[in-house]
Amino acid sequence: MATLLDVDVPGGFLTVRASGAAAAKAALSGGAATPEHIQLLVGCTVAGAAGHRAALRFPDCALHVLPDVVMLTVAEARLTVGFGELKPLMFQQVPVDAALHAVFAGAVAHVLAAAHALDPHGLSHHLLGLAELVLRSALRAELERVDSPVARRREALDYMREHLADPTLSADRVAEALFISRRRLYQLFDDGQGVSERIRGLRIDRAKALLADPAKAARGIGEIAKDCGFVSAAHFSRTFRQVVGQTPSEFRHR
Repeated sequence: MATLLDVDVPGGFLTVRASGAAAAKAALSGGAATPEHIQLLVGCTVAGAAGHRAALRFPDCALHVLPDVVMLTVAEARLTVGFGELKPLMFQQVPVDAALHAVFAGAVAHVLAAAHALDPHGLSHHLLGLAELVLRSALRAELERVDSPVARRREALDYMREHLADPTLSADRVAEALFISRRRLYQLFDDGQGVSERIRGLRIDRAKALLADPAKAARGIGEIAKDCGFVSAAHFSRTFRQVVGQTPSEFRHR
């Protein structure tokens, strides 16, 4: 995995990269390999950490702080932003909005100051959420700047994720919400995977995250099915097994 020492990120800029030489090569060449981890490097100075190094490590993420650069490493599987969607940000210096920069630097400063008193699992989720915030905000700004069709695709995916719990979510609903035709919506996703199939995939991804979360261990399969927009626990179990190769209970126990 690359280190902080081999990259120079100017203040106010973000660089996103994949961990591992194979994943980095695939990202640059347009290959299909998906890395295990994504690294966000933000050029900023963190209050209270001037002149010092700090590191926090968890199973799904890690935070490394240097005087002028912060690196947040997160497991790709835990992100709701797919690796392929991050292509506009990969391996280049992307300007970060001043407001987002201030939120990120402030959040990191608070985490470092209070880490000793915080629950590790909760702190890990907090850092994953921070990574989502930075990636989504920077990606939206970059896509709106360079590629409006891709920005519309991003809007459609955001709408799908926000309404996954609604079992009536459909291509027609998404198209109506974005004020575009159904045909135009399918053109945005002209990559071999239909809109309905994509919604199903997002539901399965959310279910996997909920089943793997120790904080949700007491929740029943039926509750998780409802949260992910399945009409019944039986339908959820059949679909989950078809896609993942295991039942929800087997996946949770593993």
